[in-house]
Amino acid sequence: MTVSLTTPLAKLLTNRRRISALKGLGVVTCADALTYYPFRVTDPVPLRAVREGRIGEPMAFAGVVRDVRVMPMNARRGYRLQAMVDDSAFAAERRVAGTVTALVFFSYKQQYVNWLSARLHTGASVVVCGTPSEYDGMPQFTHPEVLTVPASPSATQEPGHGQRFDADSIDDALRRVCRPRPVYHANSRISSEHIHDSIVTVLRALAAGDDDNAEPSAAQSGKAAQSTQSGSRGTTGTTATSLEPAELQESAPSPSRASGLSPAPDGIETSPKIPTAALRCAIPDILPESVREACGLMHRAEAFLAIHEPDSVDGFRNALHTLRYEEAFISQTAVLQEREQARKAETFPCTDGGMRETFIGSLPFTLTGGQASVIDDIVQDMGRDYPMQRLLQGEVGSGKTVVALAAMLQAVGSGYQAVLVAPTQVLAEQHAETVGGMVAKAGLAIPVTLITGGMKLAARRKALAVAAGGEPGIIIATHAAFSRTFQAPNLALAVIDEQHRFGVEQRETLLQRGEKIPHLLVMTATPIPRTAAMTWFGSLDLSWLTELPGGRKPIRTFVIPEADGPTMANMFWHIRHRVDAGERAYIVCARIDEDESADQAGQDAELFEEPDDAAGAGDAPGGSAAVQPKPPLHAVSEIAARLEALPQFQGVRFATLTGRDDDATKQQVMADFAAGITPILVATTVIEVGVDVPQASCIVMFDADRFGLSQLHQLRGRVGRGGTDSWAFLVSRAEPGSIAEQRLAVIQGSLDGAEIAQADLELRGAGDVLGDAQSGGKSGLKLLRVVKDAKMIADARARAEQVLAADPGLEHEVQLAGAVLDFTRGNESHLISS
Repeated sequence: MTVSLTTPLAKLLTNRRRISALKGLGVVTCADALTYYPFRVTDPVPLRAVREGRIGEPMAFAGVVRDVRVMPMNARRGYRLQAMVDDSAFAAERRVAGTVTALVFFSYKQQYVNWLSARLHTGASVVVCGTPSEYDGMPQFTHPEVLTVPASPSATQEPGHGQRFDADSIDDALRRVCRPRPVYHANSRISSEHIHDSIVTVLRALAAGDDDNAEPSAAQSGKAAQSTQSGSRGTTGTTATSLEPAELQESAPSPSRASGLSPAPDGIETSPKIPTAALRCAIPDILPESVREACGLMHRAEAFLAIHEPDSVDGFRNALHTLRYEEAFISQTAVLQEREQARKAETFPCTDGGMRETFIGSLPFTLTGGQASVIDDIVQDMGRDYPMQRLLQGEVGSGKTVVALAAMLQAVGSGYQAVLVAPTQVLAEQHAETVGGMVAKAGLAIPVTLITGGMKLAARRKALAVAAGGEPGIIIATHAAFSRTFQAPNLALAVIDEQHRFGVEQRETLLQRGEKIPHLLVMTATPIPRTAAMTWFGSLDLSWLTELPGGRKPIRTFVIPEADGPTMANMFWHIRHRVDAGERAYIVCARIDEDESADQAGQDAELFEEPDDAAGAGDAPGGSAAVQPKPPLHAVSEIAARLEALPQFQGVRFATLTGRDDDATKQQVMADFAAGITPILVATTVIEVGVDVPQASCIVMFDADRFGLSQLHQLRGRVGRGGTDSWAFLVSRAEPGSIAEQRLAVIQGSLDGAEIAQADLELRGAGDVLGDAQSGGKSGLKLLRVVKDAKMIADARARAEQVLAADPGLEHEVQLAGAVLDFTRGNESHLISS
């Protein structure tokens, strides 16, 4: 059977344990394997005799084991294995004197030590790769990478030891340890070396074209089996992930004059090539030939080969650039096609602006310049005969509701319906109250209908009937707008508040209800960097509200180490003084209960937790990184009990609010909080959206170092809405000098949401700017970086426009058309929804 990109790995690999481990990483097919990219590549390791070695610089050499000793460690349990290796023959070829050096391994597992001592028996021929150190005035290598090789070319197994070799010859072993090698994110079930071995197997199978030839030879399987022993850092024959090679300082001479190999630039001949021509047949290119040649990019098959089996670091980087550009080109082609498709649809032109002008004239304040400009753009868009598609981003309190109401009145004044969809019932009810009050104050006789899932059945049926009647009016709804029972035959405008909380499929369901497509205005207060918005919302016109209405005072933000008891006490006294002055305070926690797991906590909080070591688990042998466990998150129940017992809050009533509370409880809690009956509210992040209490002047966020910066900025926006002085306290347990501490410094020093989001993006990588892809997910974009690759994205967009202008249906670019379709299906819900 022919091997293709869709062939399951289960048909190529016989090791079921490895197949299962790869599946756990999301690698199921050949295509999955090729797009499981390494996060870095090691530098080539220079060949040096032991006498040429430099302390602290990686090197590789060949030698013979002269003596092996296993000694128990007296001070602690475990064993110390020391193998003395003589490099005289290897050093003679390099015209230097040979010497004996020690290879040292530590382990508390006797089984592992026995296995290792059997491999490194006296007389064994080995190739060593590691970083020399000095002990008692002698060089030694602690936990180096070791490959065993036969003493003669014809040997396949050492007599009396029953041990297969890791390489067929010294030259082969030196090539393997010295060439640059890709390093993959791994875990305790599979090492980076085994991931690499599996991907190379896929490449060879695709080049061979027949999966009968896919499985590695017995010798190769034996090498792989010996290459990693998880659970101990004393692994021999493991991947180079345990090394951190420095930049090459020199070019080493050829390892063996008798080998018959031509020396490569750094003195090492590369291993036999996978045939590129055959690989091209199995892996067709996606980029149009004209684009690839104009940009000087590699063929897709060559790029996969160069990134997973690199000959040089430069080749690896070129392959990375090619595949990044491919992702940029596919994504921009997709958004441009979506934009063009939307402009072919019919809609309701809305040209009567009488109601809108009446409303704006009734406002007790003057619109900001940003509000006036955005409203003008929306009015122009809604007057066209194809649907408006606009994203409005604005800070909390920047006046997005006024802009949305002006747009809805443009639709209603033209004789149609408009719907505003909110993510929560609390927010929907607040919108209904606010919009109804503004409309009434303007003297406009317009029905404002509220539809939520929590309404009583009779009231909900009545509201649905009003919407189904088609009379001009404004509808405020929650997710109920996406149900089959919601019908609005004359819907001319759909406004979606907090876009990141709705899926694309939900949005499309609403837009496809009638004979014509309504105009679409999506709003978000979640800060999105402009480069990210241009990338992911490329099919939408973009508007920003950056000015805050007059009267709003800047929020003073402080980062407080939780271990600093005096400062914590002063913070609580400050909050008590504000409460005594008639103000309110929020206390935010990530968890509901103390016994709640971190996964459950994620239901209320979008936490961002990243080890300070950006390399992650893939850097440790066997994929097990030594990341210190984080302390448990504080819970609402725990903090509420602690604060109530403090002398600062004697006589003050507390309330709690979490996602588990029903709608009636939430409404009562918020009413009591707003009235000052319970002036301190301990809550999860349910208060992030839909809470508007002007008297709130203080907010304390526990475990602030575990939240995303954009979410911290959103939460901070809950205070200072009444024109009073306001404070935000970020209580942190971040280590000094850590990335988490840097991230909190960003939010402490800025009130600009876009600036914060940009800094967050640069500190933690692209991740998910807009939703679920924060943890990786199944996003098809694995290499593109929306900040660093902004110029590349712009170039790809311009070239995609040229390609689509010449071939709108991509009829002559079948591979590109398929990739665009896969991207659209697989990414829209991950990149835009939450």
